Amino acid sequence: MNTLNAFLSFFFLHAISDISSDFIGQILEEVELRREVSTALVYPFMRSVMEAPFPAPGRTIVVKSFLPGSGNKVLELCRPVDSRLEHVDFQSLFQCLDVSRLLQVFASLLLERRVIFIADKLSTLSRCAHAAIALLYPFTWQHTYIPVLPASMIDIACSPTPFLIGILSCALPELEKLPLEEISDEDCILPSKLQAALQQILEEREQILAQETALGLISEAFVRFFVELVGHYSLHMAPGDAGQRTLQRDAFRKAHTSRGARQFLQLFMETQMFAGFIQDRELRREGVKGLFELRAAEHLETRPEPESSGVNKFLKGLGEKKTSERQSQ
Repeated sequence: MNTLNAFLSFFFLHAISDISSDFIGQILEEVELRREVSTALVYPFMRSVMEAPFPAPGRTIVVKSFLPGSGNKVLELCRPVDSRLEHVDFQSLFQCLDVSRLLQVFASLLLERRVIFIADKLSTLSRCAHAAIALLYPFTWQHTYIPVLPASMIDIACSPTPFLIGILSCALPELEKLPLEEISDEDCILPSKLQAALQQILEEREQILAQETALGLISEAFVRFFVELVGHYSLHMAPGDAGQRTLQRDAFRKAHTSRGARQFLQLFMETQMFAGFIQDRELRREGVKGLFELRAAEHLETRPEPESSGVNKFLKGLGEKKTSERQSQ
C-alpha cells in the first residue's frame, strides 16, 4: 500500500504541473496492461518508474520490467517537448456541443461564470471539461474545476463562486432541486465580429483541412481569437518601480478600434484569469515564451495601420498561418 500511495503522489504531483502530458498516459497504459494480468505485477513496475528521475520536456527515461508472455521488457517513456494539447480531445467536445453552444460555454468561462457539464459517462465529462479548459490558452482557469463531481458533493453547484464542474446524468434530478441561477446572455458576450469569425472557422474546419489536422486548426483558431483580442498587450507595458513592467490598462483597452472588443475587454480585464496572465508578464523581465507570444509577435509585425478588424482579417491571419505550415512540411 505504501508503494501505491507513493505512486499516486508521484502521479498527482506531475499531473497537476503537466496535466496534459502523454508521459503520464504512457505510464497508466502500462499499469493497466499489468493490472489485467495480476495486481502483483503493478507494484514492481511502479517502483521502477518512481526510481527513475522525472524527465525534462523532450527527454526519455528507460524502465525495465517483467510482463508474462513478453518476458523482460524495456520501456522508453518520452515526455513531449510541448505537451499543451496532448490528450486534449476536442472531438468529444464537438460531438457533444454544436459550435454555437460551444461558444456560449467559452464566453461564460472567459467571464468566470458557473458552468456545469452533464453527460452519461465519466469519460465524456472528463474529456469535455479538459478540452474546454484547453481552449482558454494562453489564459488559465483560476477557480473550482471538478470534471466529475461526486453525487454526494452536488451542493457545490450552489456555490456563488465561479466553477466548471461535470455531473453524471443520473444526478440530474437532484441537481434540478437546487436553487440554481441561469443567465441567458451568452450569445452577446463575445465581440460580434471576432465571434462570427471564430464560428465560421470552426463550422468549416473539416472542409478547410483533413479531419486529422482539423483538431490542430481548432486550437489555432482560439489562439488567433486571443491574438486579435489581447495580442497587442506588449505595446502597453511600461517600466515601473524596481524595473518591473506595468500594463497601461486604459491605453491597452482603448487601442482597439472595435467598440465591441473594448466593451468586452472592460469586463474581461476584471477577471482573475486576465489578472494572472498580466501579472505573469509583469514579473518576468526576460519575457514569456510560448505559442501565443509567437503568434502575437507575428501579428504585430504584419498588422496594417490603421488596423482593420472583423471576419476577413481573422480568417486571413489564420489562413496565412496554416499555409506557411503546409509549405514548411
